[in-house]
Order: sequence, then structure tokens, then C-alpha cells
Amino acid sequence: MEKRFTEQSIIGDIVAQFPKASDIFKAYKIDFCCGGQRPLKEAIQERNLDGKAILEQLNTLYAQSLEKDEKNWSEASYSELIDHIIQKHHRYLAEELPNLSPYVTKVLRVHGAHHPHLAQIHKLFNELKTELEQHTIKEETHAFPLILQFEETPTPENRETMKQAIRELINEHDVAGDIIKTIREITNDFTPPEDACRTYRLVYNRLEALEEDLLEHIHLENNILFPRVLHETEASQ
Repeated sequence: MEKRFTEQSIIGDIVAQFPKASDIFKAYKIDFCCGGQRPLKEAIQERNLDGKAILEQLNTLYAQSLEKDEKNWSEASYSELIDHIIQKHHRYLAEELPNLSPYVTKVLRVHGAHHPHLAQIHKLFNELKTELEQHTIKEETHAFPLILQFEETPTPENRETMKQAIRELINEHDVAGDIIKTIREITNDFTPPEDACRTYRLVYNRLEALEEDLLEHIHLENNILFPRVLHETEASQ
């Protein structure tokens, strides 16, 4: 079997080339979005993982994926990728955040006295909700139009304005990523207690689904869209 990826491969690049790698990284708790710009070897050593086993999984699944027609977002146009982010990830957040919120509050109200950590989850979720709602609005009304405007009119003024907007978004990604990581830690990897009711389990399941979507969302921007834009920006100077 041809070895496509090695321990020296950059984590974000692996997921950019092979999106399904995110499932493997998630299983091993390897950060591929905010921490995607480092060699796989560093994450393996940091978490004391079996590098050989991880690489075997990656390369086996990659070989199998060659038989499938999967979208390679690294080759998509800016407008196509931005539209995909808005239609899939922004739409998901616009629906899920307000829908999940009352359940998080209900679980705290009913079970908080016996499960004190639920108060922290409630607080963190609402911080994340506010952060992501403001973030997606900023992307749709400011940052994404700037990227498309620069693509159409690559002036020095447009370049600097766009670069500043991207830097702000990356910082916001770090904040959101840290919050969801903390929620995962507090919930013991989204594992509800044995006596948890259905609503309690529902909240944990949906928080985990929220994390999965958020990681993919950040990955598309941090590891694909923004590096491409900034690279082409520097090349045009």
C-alpha cells in the first residue's frame, strides 16, 4: 500500500487532502482545526499515541477513498467554498444554537442541584452561542464579501482590509475552539451519567454534533480558504 501520509505531514494539510481523516483525528482527540498547522508527529508525541496505527488507518482509508467521488474543497473557487460554508455550517448554527439552548437550560434546572457541572456547561454554551452568532454574521456581512471583492479588485487597500478581517476571524476560531474543548472535558467526552434522562442525553448528543460541525467549519476556513487567500495575496504583491 502506498503511504500517502507520514508523521511529518501537516495535520491541516492531511484533512484538506482527505476530509475523512477528521474522523480519525477526532477519535484520537487530535486537533485539526485551531491546531492544524503542525506536523502529525507532534500531536502523536503529545498524546503518547500509536503513530504506526494512526498512519495505517489514514493511508488505508485514503486508498479506499480514491474509489469514491468526494469533493476536494482545496480545488473549489472562493465563491463556491464560501457558499458551501454558509449553506451548510452557518445554516446549521442558525438553526441548532437557538433550538438547543432551551434544552441546556432545562437540564440545568432539573438536574443542576445533583450535577453542579451543568451550571458551567450552561454558561459555556451561552458564551459559545453568542460568539458563533456574532462570528457568522461578521463572516457573511464583512469578511466573505471582502475576500470576493479582493478577488475581483486586488488593490493594496482591499488586500490590507481583507487580511485584517481574516486575522480577526482566526482569533475568534481559537476562542470558539477553546470553549468547545472545555465543554468536552467537563462532559467527559460527552458521556452522560448512567441515570441521565432522555433530555440530558439529548443535550450531550447534540453538543457533540455541534462540536463535529464546528471543527469541520473551522477547518475549511483555517486550513483551506484563508491560507489560499493569503498565499495568493502575497503572490500578487
